[in-house]
Amino acid sequence: MTRVEGSSPPGQEFLSSVGAAWMRAPYPALVVDAAGALVEVNAEAARLFPAAGRGVPLAEVAPDWLAEGHRRAAAGGDDAGGPVRGRHEQWTLVAHGTPGAHGQVVWWLVDETHRELAETALRNEQERTGFLAEASSRLLASLNTERCMEVAVELASRHLADAAVLVSPAAGRRHPLALCTGGGDVEHRTLRIDPADVPGLREALQGFPPVPSRWIDPSALPEWALPDGFTGPVGSVVVTPLPGHGVPAGALILLRRSDHAAFDASEELFARVFAARAGAALSAARLYREQSSITATLMEDLLPPMLRRVHGVEFAGGYRAAQDTERVGGDFYDVHPGAAPGEKSLAVLGDVCGKGLEAAVLTGKIRSTLQALLPLAGDHQHLLRLLNGTLLNSRHTRFATLVLASVLRRENTTHLWLTSAGHPLPLIVRQDGTVEEAPTSGTLIGVLPDVRSVTAEVDLRPGETCLLYTDGVTEARGGPLGDVMFGDARLRDALAECAGMPAEAVVERIHMLVAEWIGDNRHDDIAVMAITAPRTTHLTAVDGHTAGRYTA
Repeated sequence: MTRVEGSSPPGQEFLSSVGAAWMRAPYPALVVDAAGALVEVNAEAARLFPAAGRGVPLAEVAPDWLAEGHRRAAAGGDDAGGPVRGRHEQWTLVAHGTPGAHGQVVWWLVDETHRELAETALRNEQERTGFLAEASSRLLASLNTERCMEVAVELASRHLADAAVLVSPAAGRRHPLALCTGGGDVEHRTLRIDPADVPGLREALQGFPPVPSRWIDPSALPEWALPDGFTGPVGSVVVTPLPGHGVPAGALILLRRSDHAAFDASEELFARVFAARAGAALSAARLYREQSSITATLMEDLLPPMLRRVHGVEFAGGYRAAQDTERVGGDFYDVHPGAAPGEKSLAVLGDVCGKGLEAAVLTGKIRSTLQALLPLAGDHQHLLRLLNGTLLNSRHTRFATLVLASVLRRENTTHLWLTSAGHPLPLIVRQDGTVEEAPTSGTLIGVLPDVRSVTAEVDLRPGETCLLYTDGVTEARGGPLGDVMFGDARLRDALAECAGMPAEAVVERIHMLVAEWIGDNRHDDIAVMAITAPRTTHLTAVDGHTAGRYTA
């Protein structure tokens, strides 16, 4: 470098202009000439670059990214003197260049290591938060237990580890397992395993906190804990419990290959956070499955039964709840066959005040009580009196209407004994299409201390039908304007068209017409029962071996 006679060296000119404050500046600072040699360094820069000194090339003491930044700054391009960033040992530095005299550039270095760590931590936390939001959404999207297990191991093996194994609590002597590698296909196994084979697994299945990952020897894992698609030796293992609603939902095993970094404390803690969400979803799915099983068992007694031919008489029934989302309600029917063909069968159709599950509970109680009172079914008045007393003594404040029909077939005639207890009167359709009302009456059940009733006797000839129905049929509102009741007249006209039809066809026809009338309007529970005297039939056969057929 050349200088004019009588002038001061560049470094001295710089020091004379900034004074002693230059050396005491809290940030590393360097003055570099146009050729890339150091002109001056302050105390902080000397500590950062111990080999730095006047005349030493910047490239020999500073990292490459800083030397390259100085070359661009000295060349005077569009980005000359702009901030440059890079690593030096354990620090992240940002260098800000300021052009000086004689082509010099003053570089101020700012330590942004902590800022970078904070930004990285924030970015990781945002990614984890996003992952947990996705995980919660997907885990809670299904109440199917196996589907929840699949989602849990698929997410864990994709975002937390190289592979994941979910161990459910034992079902008998076997544990259901779900295994996945790298977010791929999930495999299910049901094995008889010993949780003690994996350190901490027995405790995790009991809901105890997990043991640290460093306490688990990866090479000691049993074969059942490795998914089929997992390759390479296991380098690190995490075992964490899946907390449930009062009862542990299982345990999660996370695996990493030896060529990947081992789980650190932060990752183990995050795995527990994920496991808490997975455990809650699994627990909810299992509770739903148990409640569904219980509900299905109870529904067997609450749902109307499938009716069939009993002792030569056709029975058919149809039911529609007030809400399409419900399966039970306040309407019901039952048929209790006689012990032998010569004994009466009892048919019951009723309507409990109200709708939905509460009405269905009382419906179940009435049906159970009638089942117990079957030995007294021959005396309708006595049967209704006992049933009325049972309802008055219960905690329910609802009442019910019903109609009893004792049925007995003798030769070609079907005899009916019909008793209404505050219920719409049964209708009889004759062979010629004539529709009649059964002359019966009575008071409703569950309100007054005494009940009164009149029993009517009706005979059905072959092809004739007695229809029992609830007021949900006649009071169904619909039609062109949507506010007209179906009514007794329409029901009679519809029934007249059913003359000579089998019981199933009669019920289907009435239900179809009422459904068309209602359309999308709201309606009450609807129940219909048909009791039909079948046409006279005899069995013909071609020979003694082939099946015969019924003929009129």
